[in-house]
Amino acid sequence: MQNMLTIISNALCRITGRNAGAQTVSELLIDLSEYVNITSPAAPAMARTERQPPKPPPVSTRASAAQLVSAQTDPLAGPGARVVVSRSFADFTSQATFDIKKCDVHRLEEGPPVIAELTREQGLQYYRTMQTIRRMELKADQLYKQKIIRGFCHLYDGQEACAAGIEAGINPSDHVITAYRAHGYTYTRGVPVKEILAELTGRKGGVAKGKGGSMHMYAPHFYGGNGIVGAQVPLGAGIALACQYQGNNQLCVTLYGDGAANQGQLFESFNMAALWKLPCIFICENNKYGMGTSVERASASTDYYKRGDYIPGIRVDGMDVLCVREATKFAADHCRSGKGPIVMELQTYRYHGHSMSDPGVSYRTREEIQEVRSKSDPISMLKERMLTNNMASVEEFKEIDVAIRKEVEEASQYATSDPEPPLEDMCNHIFSNDEPLEVRGTNPWSKLKSVS
Repeated sequence: MQNMLTIISNALCRITGRNAGAQTVSELLIDLSEYVNITSPAAPAMARTERQPPKPPPVSTRASAAQLVSAQTDPLAGPGARVVVSRSFADFTSQATFDIKKCDVHRLEEGPPVIAELTREQGLQYYRTMQTIRRMELKADQLYKQKIIRGFCHLYDGQEACAAGIEAGINPSDHVITAYRAHGYTYTRGVPVKEILAELTGRKGGVAKGKGGSMHMYAPHFYGGNGIVGAQVPLGAGIALACQYQGNNQLCVTLYGDGAANQGQLFESFNMAALWKLPCIFICENNKYGMGTSVERASASTDYYKRGDYIPGIRVDGMDVLCVREATKFAADHCRSGKGPIVMELQTYRYHGHSMSDPGVSYRTREEIQEVRSKSDPISMLKERMLTNNMASVEEFKEIDVAIRKEVEEASQYATSDPEPPLEDMCNHIFSNDEPLEVRGTNPWSKLKSVS
């Protein structure tokens, strides 16, 4: 198949003057469709009409044996007929194996595998997830600059491989708790884009009824979104204790940033989790800067995966979704086998500033950001892997991108047109499944009602 594509490619390059070496196989598939059938001058006009290739089905069709590139000689043209080149649908590679970066380990005899398998379906799903998070965050940036979103807003673009890879490495019944950069995890835990954006704009249709905002979003088995630096870590240890107590073979992924890694409550949580062998994966998302301070200026030791001391740790390439997935599976198996907690450090990078009030270029250069984008972008890395191994086509990725842009745009329309919650809803849902109760307002004479 590859030899045939090479022959066809070289023939087209001689005709068009294009450089074949600069193109991938998938790009050639699209380029081939730009050329009409070429026959000898003696071929009958009717024969040319009959030999037009059928209109291909939509690229989103998932059937295997989907695409073929055919090269055939016109049987009606006689001797000297030229090659007829047409684009139809051929088999994509259904599964491929990739080398991934070796993880650094602490107090472990061996770490996660250095080879990862990826199916076509998995690859497309990871791409959709990361691209949706990216587009959602860029839309949030736009809405914030239009002053439609107010208050705190911490964006996740650049770190998408962390959220997508972690979700791919655990079960839906497992638990996740994170800090205030929570939009990506809210999405991977099952909340639609429109409910996330509506929460950011403070609308009734938001995931927290418009009362939580950027830092306080929740879903089944997802506990936020926490605004106090490091405060979610002991809560995560408590969730892991509940899993152990109930004996349900579940675990808790407890996330924090490098800026929170020096908090005293982290080490108290580590100690308790190690003593009781809690099924907890402590994950430090090291994006190189705590607010505007680089990790080298903030931490005497930047080996965050070793911070658990007596707890095993691994350091992972957080820009590679396959690396994150394999490391998360490894950590999950460690916890479920009764060995207790494990610490993971994901080396990642955020493209935006710490929050929307931070331009992000006063403590780092634009060139630094651009270099990470060009060399280590998680979405581009996955896309290139799949294209190089004929697991998808450029055209297919374009269709996915168009669909995602449409979804995010519709979610934005919903988030700006949905009504704000009325004042009488302000105190609702303080407690779960409780009788209605009165809540004091701004003074003793102001009474509000709380309904679960």
